[in-house]
Amino acid sequence: MAGVIERRSIDVVPDDERHGSAVSQFTLWLGANLQVTAVVTGALAVVFGANAFWALIGLLLGNLAGGAVMALHSAQGPRLGLPQMITSRAQFGVRGAVVPLALVIVMYVGFFASGSVLAGQAVGELTHLGQTTGIVLFAAVTALAAAVGYRLIHLLGKVAGLVCALAFVYLGVRLLERADLGALLHDRGFALPVLLLAVSLSASWQLAFGPYVADYSRYLPRDTSPRATFWWTLGGSVLGAQWSMTFGALAAAAAPGAFVGHEVGYLVGLGGTGLIASLLYFVIALGKLTINILNTYGGFMSLVTSVSGFRGQRTLSARGRSAYLAGIMVAGTAVALVGKDSFLTSFKDFLLFLLTFFTPWSAINLVDYYLISKERYDVPALSDPAGRYGAWNVRALTVYVVGVLAQLPFLATAFYTGPLVAPLGGADVSWLVGLAVPAVLYWFAARHDTARLVGSRPGEGQ
Repeated sequence: MAGVIERRSIDVVPDDERHGSAVSQFTLWLGANLQVTAVVTGALAVVFGANAFWALIGLLLGNLAGGAVMALHSAQGPRLGLPQMITSRAQFGVRGAVVPLALVIVMYVGFFASGSVLAGQAVGELTHLGQTTGIVLFAAVTALAAAVGYRLIHLLGKVAGLVCALAFVYLGVRLLERADLGALLHDRGFALPVLLLAVSLSASWQLAFGPYVADYSRYLPRDTSPRATFWWTLGGSVLGAQWSMTFGALAAAAAPGAFVGHEVGYLVGLGGTGLIASLLYFVIALGKLTINILNTYGGFMSLVTSVSGFRGQRTLSARGRSAYLAGIMVAGTAVALVGKDSFLTSFKDFLLFLLTFFTPWSAINLVDYYLISKERYDVPALSDPAGRYGAWNVRALTVYVVGVLAQLPFLATAFYTGPLVAPLGGADVSWLVGLAVPAVLYWFAARHDTARLVGSRPGEGQ
């Protein structure tokens, strides 16, 4: 059992503990995306105005664009042997990284909660104990699996990918038996705002994986090809997400009254009754278990990274690990129980909210890693506030804030709409601004930061 339970947290994975191949990223991210929340995300494109034809195109464009950014983060894992968010210290400073980290933790809790709402419905029906008890049971199993760590996460990804793929093939056939695909795709009236909404929904889905994707590639051998890691990650994530979202968009177009607000019940009812219904409830819970474990594990990593930046902590005891995981579980479960009755609208706004804050982080992190530092970090300095990267990098933090603020005029959510949204016909293009503006500004700022660049060395773990 000692070889199964993970010992590492935010410390570098030594070469003698590296294992696996880049193909593992395909199976993990395929399984993580073949699940009911991705189905709901695809449905939202239709619910909020797109016809099925343009919804599918917009979702594909967003998955490809956001997935490429996400996969570039994944390629950092084998090279550095570190969790994703600790590398933010190279851009924002050892303590300054707490700014994006705090928002990442909010993301993990939010996704844990949204996943628990849908999985709780399935577990509640499967056990006949009701949704509230189902949410609590699901959260407890999630935390236990996350405590075991990396190997179990990848194993679950493989199992969930296979099981959920078979289930989605079956459900897809059942859907097409009830609905005329040609009729669903017949309406091809084009409206740019709703197309861009579909792009934004799927892009935000992919970009939200960026803050933790390298957590699951960092155990790969150091000589693993960055291209292989990139393409296997991209392939698994885009295929799984587009598959699920396509099903959701078609289901919402075919039966909006029956599907919207009753997503889990609709999926199970589509499949059948009796034993088949029980199996589908199990599949829904299994698919959500995989992604919720990722959210719990990523939240744990982010909390440890945040605290260690101020305490100088590089390793973590088993008791400390359990405490952090329990904190994420309790917070996510509480949010799920409070918000379970208004899930669909809240989730759409939550996705677009996330996009506003994480596109600038992705832009800064990728520009720094690939263009400024040339894939080389001084790993010991990532834990030293007095070292090369300093405690607070005011330039990078300023660029980050500017990147967030630059999006506001283009942002369209239920609680805020920017002044430039109406002139664009209601289209939300804030995520494109959030990638471009901070990328350019950070490139100019970091090129003149000689303290970081002079004498750059790979250091431990490189």
